[in-house]
Amino acid sequence: MPIFRMQISSVARGVGRRATAAAAYRAGERLRDERTGQLFNFSRRRDVLHAEIFLPAQFDGAAVAWARNRERLWNTAEHAEKRHNSRVAREYQVILPFELSPVQRVALARTFSREIADRYKVAVDLAVHEPRSDGDPRNFHAHLLTTTREITPAGLGAKSGLDMHAVERRRRGLSDHRQEYVNVRERWAALTNQALREAHIDGRVDHRSLAAQGVDREPLPAIPLMHLKMEQRGLPSPLAERLRAEYRERVLRRLERTSARTVETSARAQPPAARSVGVAPAPTQDVEEIRRQAREAWLLLRSREAGKADAQFREQPQTSERQTRSREVLQPEAGPQDDLAL
Repeated sequence: MPIFRMQISSVARGVGRRATAAAAYRAGERLRDERTGQLFNFSRRRDVLHAEIFLPAQFDGAAVAWARNRERLWNTAEHAEKRHNSRVAREYQVILPFELSPVQRVALARTFSREIADRYKVAVDLAVHEPRSDGDPRNFHAHLLTTTREITPAGLGAKSGLDMHAVERRRRGLSDHRQEYVNVRERWAALTNQALREAHIDGRVDHRSLAAQGVDREPLPAIPLMHLKMEQRGLPSPLAERLRAEYRERVLRRLERTSARTVETSARAQPPAARSVGVAPAPTQDVEEIRRQAREAWLLLRSREAGKADAQFREQPQTSERQTRSREVLQPEAGPQDDLAL
C-alpha cells in the first residue's frame, strides 16, 4: 500500500553544511562553491531521474536567468547569509508512491514543487531519485531544496516560509510554525491521494499520526539514516539496536494491556445468576502468563508481517541491473553526512 513520508529539514551552515554541496549531490551535477572554492562533483550519479528549478508563477517569462542556473542560484543563497550559523536552504524530502508510473511520479513531484514555490515565493530545486540497486526497490523519492528567502527581481529578499521569524508571521496574520508544518504535510497527502485516484489505485495515505487515525498499533522505530548506513556496511550500531529493543518492549506492553483488558472483560461478562449463587469466577491469569501469551502473539504477528512483505516483493517486477554507481567526489564536503542522504 502507499506510504506517507515527509521529512522537513534545514541546511545549516552552523553544522558544516552548504547549499551548493546539497544541490550538487541531489541533482547529480558539478558545482563550485564560490565562498570556499571547493568543487562538488556528483555528475556520475545515475539514479537522478529528473532535476528542475521552479520559481514563483510571477516570474514566468521574466528575465531572472541567475535563479534558473543551479550554480548561480545556490551561490547567491550562500552569499545572502552573513552569520556563521545561518540556514542557507530548506529541504522537503517526500516518498513517491511506487504504485504510480514513472511519469505520474515525476508529475506529482513537479506539482508539489510549483505549489511550494508559489506558497512561499521561493526557488525550488527539485530532484527525483529512483531506488538504489542495493536498497528497497520501492524507494522512489524526491528532494525539494528551497531557498530560505523570497525571490525578487533584484535577487533574494526577506526570509520566507518556515524560515520567517515568528514575529513577522504574526504581523502578517499567518499561522505559527507548528501549524505550518501540519499544513504542508496535509497538502502533500492530498496531492498524493489525488494522484492515486487519477491512476485508479485504491490505496491512500494519511499525514496524521496512528493515534489520530485511531489505529491501535505502535509506530515503527525511526532509525537515523547514518546508523542504517553503518549496518549496511556491516558495522554494529548500538543506537539502532537500542531503538529496536525499545520498540519491541513497547509492543509487548501494548499486548499485555490488551490481554489484561480481555481477561477483565471476560470476568465481568459472567452471568449475574452465577455470581449470586456464589460460583467462583474464572481464575485470572498471572502476569507471567499474560507476558508469555503477549510475546507469542507478537512473534506470530512479526512472522505474518514478514511473510506479507516477502510475498509483496515477489509480486513486484525486479529492477534491472544498472550501472555501478560512483560515489567519488573531487573534494568531498567535510561535515555531517546528511547532505548525502538517500
